[in-house]
Amino acid sequence: MKIIAIGRNYVEHIKELNNERPDEPVIFTKPDTAILKDGEPFYYPDFSQDIHHEVEILLKINKMGKNIEEKFAHKYYDEIGIGIDFTARDLQSKLKAKGLPWDLAKGFNGSAPISNFVPKSKFTDLANLNFHLDVTDANGETQTRQQGNTSLMLFSFDYIISFVSKYFTLKTGDIIFTGTPSGVAPVKTGDKLTAFIEGNKMLEFEVK
Repeated sequence: MKIIAIGRNYVEHIKELNNERPDEPVIFTKPDTAILKDGEPFYYPDFSQDIHHEVEILLKINKMGKNIEEKFAHKYYDEIGIGIDFTARDLQSKLKAKGLPWDLAKGFNGSAPISNFVPKSKFTDLANLNFHLDVTDANGETQTRQQGNTSLMLFSFDYIISFVSKYFTLKTGDIIFTGTPSGVAPVKTGDKLTAFIEGNKMLEFEVK
């Protein structure tokens, strides 16, 4: 399986990082070694001092497809989840300044904690889906750091699948990270991250 991720898909997040608004989806990938499942802890790497959380809705591909028309894209996923696209912001800034790829900043071990997946039929409108991320610090204080709604995406789920499938053959089990809303911020050792879809807790793990 592979992980395909969409950058710059929420306008407010684009603004907070002073990025340029894209005309088409910004694509990057993560290796399968980035995945953390079942609430496994995230171990803070020693090569960065500025790891940021980016909460995102996930799509899980249910059958092989390429050059998928947007009107048929909904047939290629029947489950969604939530995950964190951890980003080594200090590394990313250095790489971007040199015009280099982001792989080291995005694809390191454990950089993709994911929830279990649930049927998309549980939700009345995937184009109007609320999700959020709470962070509880080592002192037990909890803050809602990120809040998003899929109606605010520049590129919809179906458009993303259609676009990506022009370049990559999608296979059963592939995961698509669909972009993060504003509110990205650093994590610290001792933090607990809890992610929700429509108020339902889907993912919880600690930073160690």
